[in-house]
Amino acid sequence: MLLITVFSCILFIFNVNCDFNSKALERFGENSKGHTNNWAVLVDTSRFWFNYRHVANVLSIYRSVKRLGIPDSQIVLMIADDMACNPRNPRPGTVFNNAKQHINVYGDDVEVDYRGYEVTVENFVRLLTGRLPPEIPRSKQLLTDEGSNILIYLTGHGGDGFLKFQDSEEITSQEMADAIEQMWQKQRYNEIFFMIDTCQAASMYEKFYSPNILAVGSSLVGEDSLSHHVDPAIGVYIIDRYTFYALEFLENVGPNSKRTMGEFLQVCPKRDCISTVGVRRDLFRRNPFQVPITDFFGSFRPVKLLKNIHNETFN
Repeated sequence: MLLITVFSCILFIFNVNCDFNSKALERFGENSKGHTNNWAVLVDTSRFWFNYRHVANVLSIYRSVKRLGIPDSQIVLMIADDMACNPRNPRPGTVFNNAKQHINVYGDDVEVDYRGYEVTVENFVRLLTGRLPPEIPRSKQLLTDEGSNILIYLTGHGGDGFLKFQDSEEITSQEMADAIEQMWQKQRYNEIFFMIDTCQAASMYEKFYSPNILAVGSSLVGEDSLSHHVDPAIGVYIIDRYTFYALEFLENVGPNSKRTMGEFLQVCPKRDCISTVGVRRDLFRRNPFQVPITDFFGSFRPVKLLKNIHNETFN
């Protein structure tokens, strides 16, 4: 009788542990809520006229995600905002990403959430982790949940394991990894696509250890990320190579496109970028070639079909 009782206890403990581990593994791989909404955090970490291309980079991505359906209420844009009205700008109120000046990416509908000296490491980390004072307006908050897919795009000047902010401070790759881990622990995302265009870009995602992250960088450790072309009218480079070719891809994507993240990860081969584009996918459970690009760059609006609606009673 005693032997049966002991065996029953062991079996009970084993079942509890198995159930606990099963739930832990399930949470590690996929949040229970699933994908319900898309957000974008777009950051230009530099300033000054000679960094015109970084503003053009981030505003071009901003324009693309808006065109594909992500509303301003779900985009957080952080830029120095010192290019459009810079006294050196021959066409005030404009920012172009091509020397032919076809598209003003600083249009009438640009909503800048953090500008100038608000673009700091502290504000960026607080934004991601949700550790903001209660008086901060909704437009400056990342109001995500466990069903949110988040595009994080960063551009500026970086080195091995760090990204400069406003030429006055840096965020390290470890700080970036820890901020994303806080996001996971607080159930602030479902999946993240981390995209960075800077020198030695791949070093910024090397220390990531949280689940459900797909990452791409414009250059490997030890490589510079190069600019694409100069606009003689303003005398500076106006877009970086990786972002230029990424945008070339995105311009051929529509809201109902069948293009995939796997295809997007192949943009800008070495013959075009000169630097080597780095990709990290070991933390991402899905096959990128089966992930629609609109899972990160477009709008996600779940539709619920109602059955027997004629039998419903409305008050």
